Formats: sequence, C-alpha cells, structure tokens
Amino acid sequence: MQSRRKFIKNAGIFSAGLLALQTEAFGFNSDTFQFPLKDFVSKRPPVAERKFTSKAIEAAIVRIKKQIANPELAWIFENCFPNTLDTTVDFEIIDGKPDTYVITGDIDAMWLRDSTAQIWPYIPFVKEDPKLAELVKGVINRQAKCILLDPYANAFYKDFTKESEWKNDLTKMQPGIHERKWEIDSLCYPVRLAHGYWKETGDISLFDAKWKEAMLLILQTFKEQQRLDGKGGPYSFQRQTAWATDGVPLGGYGYPVKPCGLIVSTFRPSDDSTLFGYLIPSNMFAIEILGYLIEIFSLPALKDNDLVAKATELRDQVQKGLNEHGIINHPKFGKIIAFEVNGYGSFHMMDDANVPSLLSLPYLGAIAPNDPLYLNTRKVVLSENNPFFYKGKAGEGIGGPHTGVDTIWPMSIVLRAITSVDEKEIKACISNLIKTNADTGFMHESFHKDDVNKFTRKWFAWANTLFGEMIVHTSIHYPQILKDKNI
Repeated sequence: MQSRRKFIKNAGIFSAGLLALQTEAFGFNSDTFQFPLKDFVSKRPPVAERKFTSKAIEAAIVRIKKQIANPELAWIFENCFPNTLDTTVDFEIIDGKPDTYVITGDIDAMWLRDSTAQIWPYIPFVKEDPKLAELVKGVINRQAKCILLDPYANAFYKDFTKESEWKNDLTKMQPGIHERKWEIDSLCYPVRLAHGYWKETGDISLFDAKWKEAMLLILQTFKEQQRLDGKGGPYSFQRQTAWATDGVPLGGYGYPVKPCGLIVSTFRPSDDSTLFGYLIPSNMFAIEILGYLIEIFSLPALKDNDLVAKATELRDQVQKGLNEHGIINHPKFGKIIAFEVNGYGSFHMMDDANVPSLLSLPYLGAIAPNDPLYLNTRKVVLSENNPFFYKGKAGEGIGGPHTGVDTIWPMSIVLRAITSVDEKEIKACISNLIKTNADTGFMHESFHKDDVNKFTRKWFAWANTLFGEMIVHTSIHYPQILKDKNI
C-alpha cells in the first residue's frame, strides 16, 4: 500500500490517466477530482466467503461512504462496519428458533459482552432487513442459552460439550464454557441487546419462557453478588498464572467489601481482576438495564409484578450504594465518579478502555453526556490523572493493564468521539483513528503510543464494528465533519 504522501503526489497525475479504472472491490470516487482510488482496495472477504450479508448494511455503507471526503476514512469505514457480519457470525435455526453464535474475531469463543457490542451497531437497521432481524434474534436466543448454562461465565463455545483450555481454573468449570470470569457487564449486555431490538421493532416474540428464565437468573446472580451477608457467595475464581490480573486474592473471592447495595464484579470488562470489588461503571450499567427489565415486564402482554418488584428493589439498592459510595470527592477535582470502591471509604481512580468504562457511560445510557458530574469525571480520565491515559507520537487515548503500559486502545478513542459534544474533539479523534489503522484498513485492540505499527489483535471485530458505528453516528449528527477531506 502506498503512503499517504505518495498517494497525494499521484493524485496530481490524474490527467495522465494512471488511475483511470475503478476497482470493483471499492467503488469510491473523489467528488473533487472524479478519479478512482485504486490504492484503497477493499479488505473485506469475497462475497461468497462472507458469513452473512445484509442488504440494509450494504446500502448504508454505500450511502455513508458518499458523505466521506477523505478516501482513507471511507476505506476504513467500508472494511470495518460490516466486519462482524462478514467474519464472525454463525447463523442457523435450532428447534425452530434462530440461533446465532458470534466469535470475537481471532478467538473462537462467544463473549456475552463482545457479541452484544459487535451486533449493537446494526440495531438501527433491523426494520429494513428481516434477515438481519432474525440474525439479531438468534444472538439473543444464544445468549439466553449461555446464561442458563452458567450466569457467572463470561465466554462460551458453540458446542456445549467442548472443554476449555482453562478447564483447570479453580472455579466451577464445565463443558461449553471458555472462561468463567464473573463480570457484571456480561449479564447487562444481553439485556441491552434484547431491549434495543424490541424498542426498534416492537417485536416481543423474543421474550419467551427461556429468555425470561435467563432474566430471573440475572436478578438472582446480581443479588448473590451484593454479598449482603458479608460472605463471598457461590462464586470464586483462581488460576495458576504469573499474570497478576488473571488471579483473584483471598481464596478467589477478592479483597473484602462492605455490603452497601452495590454489586461485586470480580473482573472488569477487560477480563482483568478488579482491585476493589465494586466496579462503578458496571454498577451504573446494571442500574440502566434493571430499568429495561422493569419496562419490559410491565408491558400488558408480559406483565409480571413479582419480577418487576424484584428488579425495582435491586435497582433502588444499587442506586443507593452508588449515591453513597460511588461518587467521591477527589482532592484536586472535586466531585467525580469513582472507578472502583470497597464500601469502606477507599476508592481506585483510573479508567480502562473497555466498555463499560467511566468515559463510555453516556454511550450506555447511564448518564447524560452534558451532566456536570460526568463532564468533571471525563476531564480527569482524559488527563495525566488517569494512570492509563497515554499521549505519544502516535496519538492519545486510554489503555489498561490488559495490554500493558504505553498502549492505547482505539476503542477508547472511538468512545471519546461518540460521547463528545465538541466537533473539534470529534474531528481530532477521527483523525487519530485513521492513523491507528497502520495501513491495514482495520482497527486493533491496542497500539503503542509512539508507534501504530506495534499493535495487538489484527482481527478484533468489536473495535472494527464500533468504529463503523461512530462514523454512522457522525454522519447523522455531525455530517459536516465527514465532508472535510483533510480530517
């Protein structure tokens, strides 16, 4: 692939006809020069090798691409937005119901979190495409099966008889489970997906007996992990490893927490263990999705007063714990949202790139993007006061312990743009993200702050599709940004 500098030089030779033929794979034409951009050849699989094709998504790609003046940005968008559908979904009908298994990319396992996050950007298009709607319903059905197999597990195999490479972890491992790390968000994301699909379509057929059974198990698991009796509950986890964030101290229950209504999350969305058990962004996500369950089971056709009462009581308890312990007075910045607390008065100040994070809270609907408390917190996490915020020659953004020091996750830059109300900031984020693709045409898990060519995971569908969602979001709310070819 040519460098940008070389490309710009070649662009001036259009009169010589060197770029006269448009590639079939990527049919983008510059509105200014009206010549095809052969340098940016599609990195999507050939049509026959794609796992799933949606007419609505293909039409959206064509439509939005025409709004993008920067050819490299248009190229990355076309590669990234359909990446989940192109490469990670396995759809079939099982027992008369759609079933969709979704891998993360280069790991053949289905995370409850990742599968929702990968599919979520397609929700606005399901009404236009019945096949896409069935695919999403298949994810919802598969997630319910996974939760019923084990609500404490974070990742599963399609084959529930398959044994994991982590089968010797000191926890209640069983076949079908890839990894058994308890993370609050693992049970929040499936509710978000089902609720989002229903709100978009009005279809309540997905809320069947199995799904309801899974929702009751979510409520039960959340209650257990409030640890109101001061004990650890039925879950513990230990692993023989030299990687500290893969282990859990004190017999696999973690450091002590004082019962206060908040829910313990033994691990973060990064799959790294927490320092203090009450992970606040995930508890705020839980408050949001408990509201979804209350809404769903208050519908006349689905009315369940007992379930609504349980969800309401739990939500009120978590909210009370959040108000009393999750909002802290930072010695320098005043009131902000804590990352982790223990109920004893201690708090851990940082933010992680994975979602839910403090930065991502408006994206999840957990707080308004212009809320003064959020804006103050955002100011802290996007500064040197967050130990995992990095600035370097390759850009700036948030990383986390999972990929080590000096590594930035493109996901954090995407979320910074989606949650921003500042056009200048959004534009800077998109410009930075273009650089981070390192001429691959895709997003990655992380890159070194001083060198985009040092990246992890060349096939990470969540980051790819989330990037696509950000461009769709920008095309709707800030179309003028995409018109700038020098972005």
